[in-house]
Amino acid sequence: MKRVGKPVFFVVAVLIVAFLCTSLLGISTTYGDRTDVYIKGGNDIRWGIDIRGGVEVTFTPPEDVDATETQMRAAEAVIQQRLITLNITDSEVYTDYSRDRIIVRFPWKEDEADFDPQAAIAELGETARLTFREGNETDAEGKPTGVTAENIILEGDDVSEAGAYYDPENQTYGVSLTLSESGTQKFSDATTRLSEDNGTISIWMDDTMISAPTVNDPITDGQASITGNFTAEEAQDLADKINSGALPFALETANYSTIDPSLGTGARDVMILAGAVAFLLVAVFMICMYRLPGVVAVIALMGQLALSVAAVSGYLPFIPSFTLTLPGIAGIILAIGMGVDANVITSERIREEIRSGKSIDGAIELGYQRAFSAILDGNMTVVIVAIILMGAFGPPSSLFAKLLNPIFFLFGSTLAGTVYSFGYTLLVGVIGNFIFGILCSKLMLKSISRFKAFRKPKFYGGER
Repeated sequence: MKRVGKPVFFVVAVLIVAFLCTSLLGISTTYGDRTDVYIKGGNDIRWGIDIRGGVEVTFTPPEDVDATETQMRAAEAVIQQRLITLNITDSEVYTDYSRDRIIVRFPWKEDEADFDPQAAIAELGETARLTFREGNETDAEGKPTGVTAENIILEGDDVSEAGAYYDPENQTYGVSLTLSESGTQKFSDATTRLSEDNGTISIWMDDTMISAPTVNDPITDGQASITGNFTAEEAQDLADKINSGALPFALETANYSTIDPSLGTGARDVMILAGAVAFLLVAVFMICMYRLPGVVAVIALMGQLALSVAAVSGYLPFIPSFTLTLPGIAGIILAIGMGVDANVITSERIREEIRSGKSIDGAIELGYQRAFSAILDGNMTVVIVAIILMGAFGPPSSLFAKLLNPIFFLFGSTLAGTVYSFGYTLLVGVIGNFIFGILCSKLMLKSISRFKAFRKPKFYGGER
C-alpha cells in the first residue's frame, strides 16, 4: 500500500481553492481605460440569448448576385458551421429562399459591453477567404498584384482541415493545414516547380498577406503550415475561420435589431445564488453525514465546479469562451450531482470497511478500490451519451463527429447548438469527476489520515 505524504493534502487543497478563485474571478489589471486580461473568469462567459440577449440580423447576397437555391443552402450551412466553430451554441438560422434572405439570431459576445450590433455581426459575416498565391507582389495598398494576383495555387476549398499548433523549438504559434486530394496535387505541382529556384508562395486571408514562405523542397504529402507572428489566440482564430468554410458569395447586412433576453441577467444572478445555496447545503450534508471524507469530498467538488467554469469562460488558452445557455447550465448541475454521488458511494464503502474492523489505511484503500467499478460504470455511460450528443449535433470537423460519421446519418437541426452545449458541459463535468472526485480526493484523504489527530475511526463513520 503506497503511502501519501502529509503535505499532499494541503498542496492539493490549496491548488483546488486557487483554481476555483481564479476560474470564477479571473485575473486582470486595469490602467486608465485599458484592461489587460491574463486569465478569463466567470465575467468572461458568453451567455446565451435567453440570459443576456443578442442580435437578429438578415443577410442577403450582393445586388449583382442572383443566388440559386443551392447557393443559399450552402451559405446557410457555412453560417451554421461558423457559429458552432466559434462556440456560439445558442443560435437560430432561417433561410427564405423566395426572397434570398438568411435570418440569424445569436447572442452577444462575452466582451461586448456597449451592445454594438455591427461589431457582433462582423464576427459572423466576414468572408475570410484563404488563398495560396505564387510570389508576393503587392500594390501600394498591400493588395496582390501582377503574378501574385493572377496565379492562385490553392483556395479554402482545397483545405480539408486546419488546426493551431505551438512550435516549442522556435517558440512560435502557427496553423497546420491538411489538404484535400485535389489540393495535394495542386500544391505538389506548384512546390515542385517553384523549389527549383527557391520561389515564394504567399498566403493570404482576404486581401491581407499573412505569410510568404520560400519553397526549398517539393511538398507532396498534403501537409502545409502557416507561420508568422501569431499569438495563440490569433492562430486558433485563423484555424477556425478556415475550418468554417468559404461562403459562395459575400454577405451583405440588410437589417439588424437587438433581441431582449427572455430571462435576463437578474434571473441569471438568482440562479447563481440558488446554486451557491444548494452547494452549501450539499457541503453541510456531506460533512455531517461522512465527517472527514465529507470534508475532502466538498473540496473535490469545488475543483469540479472550477473546471466546469474554466471550460466555458476561456480560462484555458486552447479552449475559447463557450456560449453558456440553460441546457449548458443543466449539464453542469447534472455532472456535479454525479460528483456528489461518486463521493457518497466511496464514503459509504469506507464506512463499511471501518465498521468491519479494517484499519484506517486499509479502509480508505479498499473503499476507493471497491467503489471505483460502480463509479466508472455510471460515469462511462454518461460519457458515451455526451460524446454521441456532441458528435451528432456538433461541428462536422470535430473528432466525435468523425468517429460517429460511419454510424449516424447526420443532418442539421435547430436544436444542434443547444444540445451540443448540454453534451459539452456534461462531458467536462464527468471528466472533472474523475480528476477531482476520485484522484484528488483519494490523495487528500490518504494524506490527512496520516495525522495522529485523524487516526480515530469516528472521523470516518466508525463507531468504535
